[in-house]
Amino acid sequence: MNKILLVIQREYLVRVKKKSFVVTTILVPIVIVVFYAVIIAIGMSGSSEKNKIAVIDQANLFNGKVENAKRDGSQYVFITGQSPDSIKEFYPKMGYDYFLFIPPMDFSQRVNNIQLYSKSPVSVTLKSKVEKTINNAIEQKRLQSANISPEQYRSIKSDISIENKLKNGKEEKKSVAGVASGVAFFCGMLIYIIMLIYGTMVMRGVMEEKISRIAEVMVSSVKPFQLMMGKIIGIGAVGLTQFAIWILLIAGLQFILPFFIPGLDASAIPQAGPTGGMAGTMGMMETMRTGLHSVPWVLIIGCFIFYFLGGFLLYASLFAAVGSVVSDDQQEAQQMVFPIMMPIILGFVIMTKAISEPNSPLVVFGSLFPLTSPVVMMGRIMYDVPASQLITSMLLLVLGFLFFAWLTAKIYRTGILMYGKKVSWKEMIKWAFRKS
Repeated sequence: MNKILLVIQREYLVRVKKKSFVVTTILVPIVIVVFYAVIIAIGMSGSSEKNKIAVIDQANLFNGKVENAKRDGSQYVFITGQSPDSIKEFYPKMGYDYFLFIPPMDFSQRVNNIQLYSKSPVSVTLKSKVEKTINNAIEQKRLQSANISPEQYRSIKSDISIENKLKNGKEEKKSVAGVASGVAFFCGMLIYIIMLIYGTMVMRGVMEEKISRIAEVMVSSVKPFQLMMGKIIGIGAVGLTQFAIWILLIAGLQFILPFFIPGLDASAIPQAGPTGGMAGTMGMMETMRTGLHSVPWVLIIGCFIFYFLGGFLLYASLFAAVGSVVSDDQQEAQQMVFPIMMPIILGFVIMTKAISEPNSPLVVFGSLFPLTSPVVMMGRIMYDVPASQLITSMLLLVLGFLFFAWLTAKIYRTGILMYGKKVSWKEMIKWAFRKS
C-alpha cells in the first residue's frame, strides 16, 4: 500500500507542477465566464440591423402602414404607381435592401404567392420577421371579415403555460423542464469529456514511461499492479483538483460579473415592453435562476463525484492496458484505443435519449451497464430515478471496475516490459485470462 501511495504522490506532483496544468486550470474558468458574459451582452444589446424594404401592396393588406415595424429594425416603404417588374430590377439603386411584392389575393383562402426579392439569400431571422408581420396582417383582415374584434380574438385564443411544481414533503418548488434537461445534459457531457481526456492522459503517461524505459526501473521495486493503480489514482486526483479549482474560480467570477455588465442587476433594467429584447433576456435569466433553485444539488454533486471516480477508474484501467502494449506508434495507439472509446460514445448517444425518455428500456439498461452508466445515469438523475436502480447502477460500476482492473493488470504486467512487437486485442485477451 505504501508503494501505491508513493506512485500516486509522484504522478500527482509531477502533473500539478507543470506549467500547462497551472495555465489550463486558471484559463478555462476565465474563458467560460467571459463566454457567458458575451452571450448575455449580445442578448441584452437587441437588434442592430436596419432593413429598408420596398413594398408594392396590390392586395391592400397593410393599408399603407405596417404596425410596430421599427421595433424589429425594419422600415417598410410603400410604392404606388409603378409596376412590380420595374421595382424588381432597380430597387437596389433606389436605396432599398429588399423588395416585397404582395399581389391581389382572397384573404379567406390559403395565401402562398407573396414574394420577397433580394440580391442574396435573406437571413432566417429577417425572413421570420417578415412572415410574422404578414401573418399578423392577414389575421387582422380575416377577423374583420368575420366581424370579430381584436379584443374578442385575444379573449378566445388560448396560450396556456403549465407550471411544474416539485412536491417533497411540505416543501414545494417551481421546476423548469428546460433547466432540468440542461443540467442533466451538462453533467453527462462533462463525465463523457472527463473519461476521454483523463483516460487518454493515463494511456500517454504509461506510453511515455515505457518508451523512456523508466517502467523497467520502477517494476524492479514496485509490482506492475501497484504501478498501474498508483498512476490511475494519481491522475484521477489531478482531475479532481482541477475541477475543484474550476468550480471555486467560476463561482468567484460570477460575483465579479455584474460589475462589468451593470445590466445584470435587476434594479437597473429599464421598463421595456413585454416584447423588448432586454426584458425578454432578463426574464429568461430569471427563469433559469428559478429552475436552478429547484435542482437537487446534493444528489447531483454526490452522484457526479461517484460516477466521475467510478467511470474514470474503470476506463483508465483499460486505457492503461492499451498504453502498456504500444510504443511510440500513434497510429497503432489510435487503432487499439478505438474499441474502448466505442462504449463511451454509445453512452453519450443513449444519454441524449435519456433527457427526453428517462425511463425507456434502452436508457434504463444504459444507466445500469457499467461501461455506459457513468454518462447515462447523469442524464437520468434529474428525473427521479428509483433508489433500487441507482444503488444497482453504483454496485455494478464498482464491480465492473474491480473486474476490469483485475483483467487489465494481467495485460499491463506483460505488456509494460514487451518491446518491438505489435500486439493484437486477441493476444491481449489471452494474457488477461491465462492462469499464470
